[in-house]
Amino acid sequence: MLMQCLIDLFVCLCVCVCVFSSSGLFASHYTEMHYREDGQTVMSTHNSTMNCYYHGEVQGYTHSDVSLSTCSGIRGFILLENKTLMVEPAFEPANDTHVIYEGHHLHFPSGTCGHGHNISTVSHMSAGGPPQSFSTRHKRDVQKTTKYVELIIVADNREFQKQGKDVEKVKQRLAEIANYVDKFYRVLNIRVALVGLEVWSDADKCAVTQDPFTTLHEFLDWRKLKLLPQRPHDNAQLISGVYFQGTTIGMAPIMSMCTAEQSGGIVMDHSDNPLGAAVTLAHELGHNFGMNHDTPERGCGCRMTVDRGGCIMTPSTGYPFPTVFSTCSKKDLVASLEKGVGMCLYNMPEVKMLYGGQKCGNGYIEEGEECDCGEPEECLNPCCNATTCTLKGDAVCAHGQCCEDCQLKPAGTPCRESSNSCDLPEFCTGTTPHCPANVYLHDGHACHNMDGYCYNGICQTHEQQCITLWGPGAKPAPGICFERVNSAGDPYGNCGKDSKGSFAKCQARDARCGKIQCQGGANRPVIGTNAVSIETNIPLQEGGRILCRGTHVYLGDDMPDPGLVLAGTKCAEGMICLNRQCQNVSVFGVHKCSGKCNGRGECNNKKNCHCEAHWAPPFCDRAGFGGSVDSGPMRQAADSSAVAVGALVTLLCLLSAGLIVCLKSKALVQMLCINKKSAIQKLRYSVCFPQISHHSSEPLLPPHNFHSLRRLPECPTRCQPVHISHPMPISGLQPHRTLVSHTHSPGRAAGFHTLPRQLPYANIQVSAVRLRYMSPCTRHPTLQKLISWK
Repeated sequence: MLMQCLIDLFVCLCVCVCVFSSSGLFASHYTEMHYREDGQTVMSTHNSTMNCYYHGEVQGYTHSDVSLSTCSGIRGFILLENKTLMVEPAFEPANDTHVIYEGHHLHFPSGTCGHGHNISTVSHMSAGGPPQSFSTRHKRDVQKTTKYVELIIVADNREFQKQGKDVEKVKQRLAEIANYVDKFYRVLNIRVALVGLEVWSDADKCAVTQDPFTTLHEFLDWRKLKLLPQRPHDNAQLISGVYFQGTTIGMAPIMSMCTAEQSGGIVMDHSDNPLGAAVTLAHELGHNFGMNHDTPERGCGCRMTVDRGGCIMTPSTGYPFPTVFSTCSKKDLVASLEKGVGMCLYNMPEVKMLYGGQKCGNGYIEEGEECDCGEPEECLNPCCNATTCTLKGDAVCAHGQCCEDCQLKPAGTPCRESSNSCDLPEFCTGTTPHCPANVYLHDGHACHNMDGYCYNGICQTHEQQCITLWGPGAKPAPGICFERVNSAGDPYGNCGKDSKGSFAKCQARDARCGKIQCQGGANRPVIGTNAVSIETNIPLQEGGRILCRGTHVYLGDDMPDPGLVLAGTKCAEGMICLNRQCQNVSVFGVHKCSGKCNGRGECNNKKNCHCEAHWAPPFCDRAGFGGSVDSGPMRQAADSSAVAVGALVTLLCLLSAGLIVCLKSKALVQMLCINKKSAIQKLRYSVCFPQISHHSSEPLLPPHNFHSLRRLPECPTRCQPVHISHPMPISGLQPHRTLVSHTHSPGRAAGFHTLPRQLPYANIQVSAVRLRYMSPCTRHPTLQKLISWK
């Protein structure tokens, strides 16, 4: 029986498995780092010339998956409908002898996620499904847009020792783990791209102990202060050789993807086979994405039964390893993405110099390729020649959201809508088939009708969190509830934990950054069976009481409290919660950044101006197509052409009207100037300025933004234009309003941005001599002899 099984497996491996290179696993800026015994850093890029990581499926088997590496022998797993098969070398170092066995024969201690066992839910999600977001604007379909997690994996010193102090062996193990995780997430349209590996070969760079809670926070602090500034990435995971206390084998914060403070996790390498650590890493990465545990009361659908491993987000793991996600995980992911979690994941990492060497047919456009639609037998792209990786016929492009029918979409075509009030849309540039990288409003920008401030692309408010915890109808409690309850410094009212692990009391000004206090909503918290209501009645001096409703979730000391106010929540006017303190939004520099946008745009997370539709980046100080240098233009060229034609027609009409007015004025003045009075009297009493009614509805300037229209109607020959930059009062004339001075840049349209649009001509203050207005009276021969005009 065993022999027949091995024969069947051999046939399956040799004949039926179709695998394709997963070289996109490694980004072009991928780096490896380890340390010498003296602590000196050694950094390098991998120079391997063979492509040894593969994903695929088994022909004839629906829902089958294959993930293999051939870097040192054949290693990996083959997932069939009713079993999981493991392949690995029989000896180390690897030779031609391999073993194939079913996944349930793996030996390792069972373990749980650090969020606790049999927890119905964790932070910010309801047991019945994803939370409802207050925002009504969502991306067109977050599931159809591929997301890319730029990942760094770090191995601690204990892991280095477990692998025989062999740096290359550790790196290969970490790369295998990443390859598995990439395979798990591909079905969710998420690619996990390694941008770096780091091995603490000399000593740990942060405290790594058996206490998983302390280790997690130490690692996240090190990542924020040391790793992130030096090597930009989206998420970092620590693979540890230390055995954590209890049954915990991993831990990560909830809904923290892309944040500088908490986008990461810790994983215990608990199995001889790297697949074990890969499953745990995928689980913790799921928490970063906002996925909850799969528990019976949630009614999750999983195509793998418990005896076959179940799904990845199950609270505890055993054998065989789970390798698929449940329906609950998919719903949680969509809800988080629509809320704004993972704003950094929409830019594709550079893959022009892929780890493992180039290969036409791997699905990635590399240097020297015009397109790549995969192997010829799987390519369905009508624009790309799969054999040569070149474009067909007159095709200009073959891939990307800005490519349609093998041609580039026009500049200004929307390619990614905003997902919430803190997100910004992106537009095709007309020069590339790819949509620009995702950008969002600068941290500290007001959002949600001024009720909140943007933070990491999300608009956090107390009201939103109360609805998440208590359901529709919930709202924040009065400030006195926050102050009284959170001044206790106990599990039910606090500002988090201090460095000693004790609950910290909230100062009065920080009270709204502690445990959230609500009113209304459901009778009990809607976030799961482990959450209970903590109600506090506060008597008022004038009589009566205020009911304050808080929550407490029994998750153990290693679980972040979902009842705490989220970072980035508005705690007062101009103030925001950071590190459990109510701090001024000026710490983000949002006002300074927005100041350079001239009041016609908003600052994005890259500190660039996102301009209104008719203004041009980078500073929104001249006419243009809107958008930013990051997002692409907001308007198409065709729109601007129509506007230009309209402006030209308007200009011609105005010039014609001005010419007629001037000609009529000339005839009228000449009639009035020819009389029997003396020359001086003629000068004194001649109507040298057209008298226009104060009640005229004629606008001062046409209501248009283009500076080409900023001129008065032209006068006849030898007339000089009226200079309105420095108005001079005329004796006896009492104007309503004075025009704003714009002497710095007379050629800019911005100077007229704040002018009143219905100011009549009669309100312009001019002076005949000082402003050199050449009245038609000066053409009278007698006057020309008597007066020398300047």
